Amino acid sequence: MSLGKKKILIFIISYKASFRILDVYKKIPFKNLYKYNVKILLSDDNSRDDTIKYAINIKKKEKNIFLNENKINIGYGAHIKKCLKFALTKKFDYAVMIHGDGQYDPRYIPSLLKKFSNNKNISAVTGSRILRGIKKVYQGGMPFYKLIGNILLTKSFNLLLDTSFTDTHTGLWAYDLESLKDNKFKLLTDSFNFDQEFRFMNVIKNRTIKEIPIQTKYGDERSQLHIKYAIKFFLNSIIYFFIKIRLFSLKKFR
Repeated sequence: MSLGKKKILIFIISYKASFRILDVYKKIPFKNLYKYNVKILLSDDNSRDDTIKYAINIKKKEKNIFLNENKINIGYGAHIKKCLKFALTKKFDYAVMIHGDGQYDPRYIPSLLKKFSNNKNISAVTGSRILRGIKKVYQGGMPFYKLIGNILLTKSFNLLLDTSFTDTHTGLWAYDLESLKDNKFKLLTDSFNFDQEFRFMNVIKNRTIKEIPIQTKYGDERSQLHIKYAIKFFLNSIIYFFIKIRLFSLKKFR
């Protein structure tokens, strides 16, 4: 390893991803990440299929792999927090989170990391499907109900917090771990609302989350953004943000 190389942990979180986790791993552009010291964490949230078998097979063939299998299903937010804690413990500089269902393309990872070199106040960079334009997103295969749900949920988030994000439900993130050393992220929810609380935490701390345009693949992957979830999330947002966060969480995030 060359001196001065930043240490990057790419963690692929999965739940019932099956063979797709192998596809995601194979698409990681290691050749374009030569400037970094890259390690991979394959982390499964107690899937009841063959996901962990695929992860174990990858680890057997590669040297740069960490493997984690949760003995119980701990939930989306708790899963991310566990991976971020691992990255901090191992003293990585940056961490990249990507879903293991194959919807998000790992080949955008270099573009995510490049953003950090241009602004020291950036705490995270995300991949936005909407930045390409709504028409292109729909033509690219995003189901109509997911597109409308994403737009409505993102607009409600921006309205409540006076932000300007374009895609608040993306599954592609890069984190500056230096900004997480205060461990405030550990106070965030263990649920699917983790990403929204993480954004809010950074708004309170006056730190920046940037976005880059990405294209995603839609097939038979499982998504949490279905109609019932979108309606429930929208109705709960007012209670969630104005009562829980605005009244009780301001001090603990600072």
